[in-house]
Amino acid sequence: MFESKDIPEGKRTKLDLYVTAKEAYEMWKADPLKVKILDVRTPEEYEFVGHPEMALNIPLLFMTHQWDSSKNQRVFVPNSNFTTAVKSHYSSADIILATCRSGGRSAAAVNAMTAHGFNNAYSIVDGMEGDLDKDPTSPHYGKRSKNGWKNSGAPWTYEVRKELLWIKE
Repeated sequence: MFESKDIPEGKRTKLDLYVTAKEAYEMWKADPLKVKILDVRTPEEYEFVGHPEMALNIPLLFMTHQWDSSKNQRVFVPNSNFTTAVKSHYSSADIILATCRSGGRSAAAVNAMTAHGFNNAYSIVDGMEGDLDKDPTSPHYGKRSKNGWKNSGAPWTYEVRKELLWIKE
C-alpha cells in the first residue's frame, strides 16, 4: 500500500487509498464477497484490451468519434450515470478496487464515488496495462510493460460476460 507522497499528482485520490494490481488481486482472493474489482475504462478497452476476470465494467468516460487536436487524442465525455450505476451494484460497505489503463481515471472514479458515500474505494495505481517504460535502452521503451494487472501474474481475459460489461439497455 502507498502513501500519497509516493503517488503522482494525477493518480491521487481524496481517500489516499491505493494498491497495486498485484495487491488488488490478493485482496480480492482473500475476500471476494466483500472486495470488488471495478473497471472504469470504456467498454471498448474492457473488451478488446482485456480485463480482470472478475471485474465489473462501469465506464467513467466514453470515447467519442471526435478528435481533440490540442491533446492529440479522441474526445472523451463523462458517463452521467457512473455513480448511479456504482450505487446499483455496490454498497458503501464494499471494498471497491477501481482500475483503468494506468491509474488516472481510477483515481477520478474513486473521487466520484467518495462524493457519494463510498469510503472504502481504492485506486489501483498501475491499472490494467501499467505505466510506460521510460528507459530508452529497453526493448519495451514507450510500452506499458512495467507493472499493471496484465504484467502482475493476476488472471485476466478477453472473454466478455454480458453481466459484467457496461451495456446501455
